[in-house]
Amino acid sequence: MNASLEQRHSAAQPALKPRPRASFHRTSQWLAILCLLPFAVFFIAFQIAPLVWVAVHSLSVGGDWGLDNFVKVFSSKFYLQAIKHSLQIAFWSSLLGIAIAILGSYSLRQVDSKLRDFVIAFSNMTSNFAGVPLAFAFIILLGFNGALTILLKQIGLIEDFNLYSKTGLIVLYTYFQIPLGVLLLYPAFDALREDWRESAALLGAGTWDFWRHIGLPVLTPALLGTFVILLANALGAYATVYYLTTGNFNVLPIRIAAMVSGDISLNPDMASALAMVLVGLMALITVAHQLLLKRSYHVAR
Repeated sequence: MNASLEQRHSAAQPALKPRPRASFHRTSQWLAILCLLPFAVFFIAFQIAPLVWVAVHSLSVGGDWGLDNFVKVFSSKFYLQAIKHSLQIAFWSSLLGIAIAILGSYSLRQVDSKLRDFVIAFSNMTSNFAGVPLAFAFIILLGFNGALTILLKQIGLIEDFNLYSKTGLIVLYTYFQIPLGVLLLYPAFDALREDWRESAALLGAGTWDFWRHIGLPVLTPALLGTFVILLANALGAYATVYYLTTGNFNVLPIRIAAMVSGDISLNPDMASALAMVLVGLMALITVAHQLLLKRSYHVAR
């Protein structure tokens, strides 16, 4: 009888051992939460709170509440032009930027590792080259009397080029989109395995067939995600276009800044409405990206 009780007691002992481990796991979870607390406070203070403030003030009209600010935005040709210019510049610069970034990222896979490391480091540096230095560099190179502008005129490739127009801004935006696109797309090419190309070639598939049925479907999520990030990068760009055009070109960031810090037309409520329009555009682009991503071949598989 005593032996059977000892066996039962010894059999029950292992069930008590996991308790310290569970307690340690619970303690580590609370410690991780405490470590994340400063980041949560920072995120709420500098992301959520300003967004809520902007959303609330966009509905404020002379001390009352309503949608008059949004009605004015979408009924004004001036503000609609700002939205149109922002979307056009963001779309074309992102499209050109990602096209060049795809070629650059794929080419980097085919070159020597030292050259590849140098180009990646250079892209990382140039992705942060913006604002006043970038505007000044483009004025010297592609301004009305810029070095490249004069050279291209003498060769006969162009008759005239206006850096301060919409076309000029697309060229300028494309410049700082390319390094960011390369940095985002370069790791995505790791998903393409060399044995897939060899297998496709053995089965009689050409280069175009490989990219159409294997390469592009595998890269689709990365391409869509990068394109959305480039759009956001272009839509929110302010410093470069401001210093290049001294705030005279009509895009959304310029209009928002003019109403917040302008000496003549100070209207933070209207600026908040324009900011919410910008947020809405980005939300719409993000939703479209998610819908396209769900229908992509890579995710479906």
